[in-house]
Amino acid sequence: MDILLIAGLWLDGSAWEDVVPELTALGHRPVPVTLPGQGDGTVSATLDDQLAAVLAAMDTAHGKSLVAGHSAAASLAWLAADRRPEKVAKVALIGGFPRADGRPYADFFPIEDGAMPFPGWGPFGGAHSADLDQEARHRLASTAVPVPEGVARGVVRLTDERRYDTPVVVVCPEFTPAQAKEWIAAGESPELARATHLDHVDLDSGHWPMVTRPRALARVLAEAADS
Repeated sequence: MDILLIAGLWLDGSAWEDVVPELTALGHRPVPVTLPGQGDGTVSATLDDQLAAVLAAMDTAHGKSLVAGHSAAASLAWLAADRRPEKVAKVALIGGFPRADGRPYADFFPIEDGAMPFPGWGPFGGAHSADLDQEARHRLASTAVPVPEGVARGVVRLTDERRYDTPVVVVCPEFTPAQAKEWIAAGESPELARATHLDHVDLDSGHWPMVTRPRALARVLAEAADS
């Protein structure tokens, strides 16, 4: 099965370079998506531009795809299920939850000169980054691409309720499945609260398992695709 890999904020398609060979060895076709404004050479893009890139990858896939969104890109993966429910076999959300209709995509940090730069490691202490050594931190920070304002402040628009019938697996890295279930039950993810097929998988890592535990992440995604 084609597995679309959508990295979160500040990351380009190369973030998945250690996951790709593992997924290939497990019999799947990984498709890392480099998002407009995040590694394609442009300095500006909108959320619609990024969604269009994901949909274009889906439209050239072989049959239905598993769409994996990391962190903030959980919303992009969910938007793909909203726009192409007939093309999505399953959605995998890695360390993130989709934002609801009408909410900004990722208005988490200040905008500077039309983009949201990587804010440094201060906001990502504790379990988020505990498994990142200095080399991995340098690699992520040195390659981080400021996210265009049109993406970060773009408004999520969801229109097709068939998305709720799309099977979803929440991959839980720096938090536990029990915590994820608690947050959803408390109303912190209204979209997932309405999902009719929702599973949770524990992954003992920090927030960037594609860097720190690529083999384990690949196994989780392959098992999600196989099921």
